[in-house]
Amino acid sequence: MIDTSGQEAALIEAICQGDGLFAEFQPILDFRTAQLSGYEGLVRGPAGTTLARPLALFAAARRLGRAHEVELRCRRAVLSAFARLGLPGKLFLNISPVEAVGHEPALALMQTLDFLHQIELTPDRIVLELTEHQPTLDLPETRATLQDYRALGFEIALDDLGEGYASLRLWSELRPDYVKIDQHFIDGIDTDSLKLQFVRSIRQIADTSGTRVIAEGIEQAAQFQVVRDLGIFFGQGYFIARPNALPDPELAPAVQIALSQRGAHMHPQPSRLGEGFAFGNGGGTVAQLARYVLPVSPDELSEDVMARFEQDPALEALPVVAGETPVGLISRSALLGRFARRFTRELYGRKPCSTLMENTPLVVEQNTRIEELSRLIADGTAHHLIGGFVVTEGDRYVGIVQGHALLRQITDMQLDAARYANPLTLLPGNVPIDDYIDHLLASRTPFQACYCDLDNFKPFNDVFGYRRGDDLIQALARVLMAVRNPACDFLGHIGGDDFLLLFQSADWESRCRAALERFETVVGDFFGPDQIRAGGFEAEDRRGQVMLYPLTSLSIGAVVVEQDSYLSHVDVSVAAAEAKKMAKRQSGNSLFIERRRPRRSA
Repeated sequence: MIDTSGQEAALIEAICQGDGLFAEFQPILDFRTAQLSGYEGLVRGPAGTTLARPLALFAAARRLGRAHEVELRCRRAVLSAFARLGLPGKLFLNISPVEAVGHEPALALMQTLDFLHQIELTPDRIVLELTEHQPTLDLPETRATLQDYRALGFEIALDDLGEGYASLRLWSELRPDYVKIDQHFIDGIDTDSLKLQFVRSIRQIADTSGTRVIAEGIEQAAQFQVVRDLGIFFGQGYFIARPNALPDPELAPAVQIALSQRGAHMHPQPSRLGEGFAFGNGGGTVAQLARYVLPVSPDELSEDVMARFEQDPALEALPVVAGETPVGLISRSALLGRFARRFTRELYGRKPCSTLMENTPLVVEQNTRIEELSRLIADGTAHHLIGGFVVTEGDRYVGIVQGHALLRQITDMQLDAARYANPLTLLPGNVPIDDYIDHLLASRTPFQACYCDLDNFKPFNDVFGYRRGDDLIQALARVLMAVRNPACDFLGHIGGDDFLLLFQSADWESRCRAALERFETVVGDFFGPDQIRAGGFEAEDRRGQVMLYPLTSLSIGAVVVEQDSYLSHVDVSVAAAEAKKMAKRQSGNSLFIERRRPRRSA
């Protein structure tokens, strides 16, 4: 039998002496600039041995009790190669977090800084990428050490986001500059609606917290396009470039082609339809998510509160209530972090928990709509999403809601919306349009239904192709989104080049005219100079004869819907379509307003 343990020990010893390691680099692409923004450094063990792959290398190092030494050698190997090659941008350097066992110097700050000085690299070019989210993570020590790194100019990245609720907690606790979405959620994102909605939700959280998102594992052009169109800033994966010891500074032709292609990805509709679109109820109220947790009083001892958390591992937060009125919130992570410090238990254990509670938690009325709550979270700070918030009836405490429950509900709402969204623009389609009109009618809310349609769109499609036609439809969608007031106006995509705007804005007519002006400016980008000078383009008519068609324009037919003037969405849709026909009788960009009240049968 071959003594592999002896061979491993010899290889690890050689590595600790500085032999046998080399580095490869995988580019990270900035979708906004179409340039490489940096590289992730990946270490490789001795070629042709059992320790060539990183997982085997670190597993052997841990078995031999030399993990810290090997990690430092790997760090030096990657930094040396990055400096020697003179690669531009930032280096994403993998590091392991501090474990709650062992006594190694936390993340080796001084050794790393000294070595950077030797190779003439500055800390502001290094992003420390935190890997291996093990359960033995010493979170308070890791957080404190990363703060020391940040003070020197380093940035922090959190790897493999999406591996359970624990990774969301790390995001909240460590406040990284970058988060990397685990490649599991990128694989198949072009066909899996759930993954699409998860990544969109993560991007929205990142937008509110000032974190930059990197999508890992992009291996196909379709995945590349979906990730870019979702508004993710950075991407990494085999489609962009494979890891290489000598990375090519130029983008591959396939990547350049993918970057030049514009327009939203045609994401397939799910095959199974679910419940109807929940427009009038906003997806439910906070009361649906609230869970009663026995509160603590402000004068309860901190050590007793700590005991509650130790006895119930599932307990994430405790409300602090005086009488029936909530006055604070204590999260498990915050309290454990405080008690992990030296002498904290002795100093604060016998003091009232009010000295350690959050004095200004987010407090919401139980009848608050979930959509409104999500906006409150977005406008507030990221820690509410993890720490949770208090629910009341009037001033009386009724329960708490955890951030992961809210995130799950929002994701479900987005999935419901996606079932009926137009695949090109992701705007609500016919079912939610009809439901929303019926909701406005039932609530006796006056509004204006504006049917928007392109003139000469079919010959445009015939001449320039369906892809360019899709681009023009998306340009129209952006114009209409720009003129609406999202707080009170609804935009739906009926299909093709047909849209419906439901205005409650008092200045709706000026918004329609602004749409006509904006579209007249935008549409010029879709024609050549000769066509613009001629005022049209040549195309075959239905009989195959070539004729000159006017440049594509926008027609809007508007119907004023007053209280009790229409019975259902069917009546409104018919009236809006008739108004649109009247608008199309005019040449160029036009608006027709039907102000006559409809005749209703007895």
